[in-house]
Amino acid sequence: MRRCFSKITDCYLGFKNSNFFLVGSEVGSGSVTRTITTTSERSFSTSYAAHQVDQTKDSPVSDMLIDSFGRLHTYLRISLTERCNLRCQYCMPSEGVELTPKPQLLSQSEIVRLAGLFVSAGVNKIRLTGGEPTIRNDIEEICLQLSSLKGLKNLAITTNGITLAKKLPKLQECGLDSLNISLDTLVPAKFEFLTRRKGHDRVMKSIDTAIELGYNPVKVNCVVMRGLNDDEICDFVELTREKPINVRFIEFMPFDGNVWNVKKLVPYAEVMDKVVSLRDPLRSGADDEALREIIGAAVKRKKAAHAGMLDIAKTANRPMIHIGG
Repeated sequence: MRRCFSKITDCYLGFKNSNFFLVGSEVGSGSVTRTITTTSERSFSTSYAAHQVDQTKDSPVSDMLIDSFGRLHTYLRISLTERCNLRCQYCMPSEGVELTPKPQLLSQSEIVRLAGLFVSAGVNKIRLTGGEPTIRNDIEEICLQLSSLKGLKNLAITTNGITLAKKLPKLQECGLDSLNISLDTLVPAKFEFLTRRKGHDRVMKSIDTAIELGYNPVKVNCVVMRGLNDDEICDFVELTREKPINVRFIEFMPFDGNVWNVKKLVPYAEVMDKVVSLRDPLRSGADDEALREIIGAAVKRKKAAHAGMLDIAKTANRPMIHIGG
């Protein structure tokens, strides 16, 4: 029986004008996105239980990852880039967004160092997101170094699949354990409308390549939008009948209609002032213990549930691409 879950998204360990780290438990308090995972059995269930601390785990855990409610957070998301080769209508405006200057982005070595701190404290799963993570030139080396971290049990990626087919064999060699491919429609013309780009055939090829390479299951994320692709739900479920595919239907919950009105956007710098920066102390020479204290303090500030949901309703829009996946 597969389960419906919502991932903790209320604790960002971010980097001003740079990459994002999000730390949380796989199953946690409610968030703005609800997910249904389905297999060919078409079974559904729900769970919103918090992931409580289990000291019987074989990997050592640090108090740094335990929040004030006793929950252990062992799942880390790393947004490698804001850049993307698609322009999905619910993610960014057609003209794109102003990108962060490259010098302000975390380097490969900085990402690996910070990830190492999290893993040494008890994180056992890392997911690479974006933007589109596969367009980062050093993605293979990042995977190789992260997969070598002692204590890491799963290295995953969320990708739109446009360039994945060509890169996946090497990524697998570098330690990529699992993947989620975003695909909102099985109709090529509709794909071009939703993403403002061609490439439906390349995404389907990436799914087939992942299956051929032995990824089981291949997880497909589908954002369901009324009047656009809600008529394809059964078609997506049919994909799972004879192939090792799990389709995750993600409920689209627009705020203010997701209208891209520049006047309504909260300035990026203003938003980032509320995010814990690890990049700045890292580059200022902070040692590992100082970084652990910053991380631990951020985790301790996590809310019991629905953190910031009332404030979200009052907040003007900003592109999803700047939020990080």
